[in-house]
Amino acid sequence: MPELGKYAGEVLSAYALSLLLLAGLLLVTLWRGRAARRALEETEAEVKRRG
Repeated sequence: MPELGKYAGEVLSAYALSLLLLAGLLLVTLWRGRAARRALEETEAEVKRRG
């Protein structure tokens, strides 16, 4: 690990916050993708029922 000097706390907390935000974005993206897939499947099923 590189020497961060007196700013080690700030740098490491910025890295931690960035990783936390990226993880949150990933979870939201996966959640919305599943919801969109469900909605698409429901729409396709409705179209098949109506012919």
